[in-house]
Amino acid sequence: MGSYILKRLLAAIPVILGITVIVFLIMSLIPGDPATAILGPYATPDNVEKLNRDLGLDKPLLQQYFIWLGNILQGDFGRSFSLNRPVLDEVLERFGATLILAGSSLVLCSILGVIAGVVSAARQYGLADKAITFVVLIGISIPSFFLGMMMILVFAVDLRWLPVSGMYAIYGGGDLPDLLHHLIMPAAALAVVATGVIASSPARPCWRCCGRTSSAPPAPRACARAASSGATR
Repeated sequence: MGSYILKRLLAAIPVILGITVIVFLIMSLIPGDPATAILGPYATPDNVEKLNRDLGLDKPLLQQYFIWLGNILQGDFGRSFSLNRPVLDEVLERFGATLILAGSSLVLCSILGVIAGVVSAARQYGLADKAITFVVLIGISIPSFFLGMMMILVFAVDLRWLPVSGMYAIYGGGDLPDLLHHLIMPAAALAVVATGVIASSPARPCWRCCGRTSSAPPAPRACARAASSGATR
């Protein structure tokens, strides 16, 4: 297991480097001069030249990439000129909310996906199995951003049951019930697709191929024998 994890981590290194190259090239191909955009009305030729020199934008593109990559590896993500703050501070300030949302959707999709998969496999070809399969197909097919917009339109705008945005209420909020009230809709929107993936995982076909109707999972050897016997027919 340790060697497998190590191999996967080593294989991720070139992928991450490739992503950095793509991101850097996309940013460098954006039309316009960054120094001119930063300086605004003070973008005189002398000021633009000085700012380009200070930011290293006067260097060759390959050298700019390695400088940028070296700064990232040292934890320097640059500075936001619109907010006048380090970018890393902005990311860390919002990382807690992102972690809460991602963790909540992960727990929700794991619970719902496992329950749906077990019920569908135990009641194969029944009404529950067909209903779950139908819902799973719809959940996998709908993009999360579209589902989120529809949920905002229905539950926030029309019914006014849930808030449109935010993590806490502006006035009188800040406790756990207020957090859960704001968390229900975005966590559900993110969990729908993952719930469908988990519910339609290979465990259900493996369970069915063994011809079991009990609630206990089949042994791996039984699944292997069933698969091999089906292949030789």
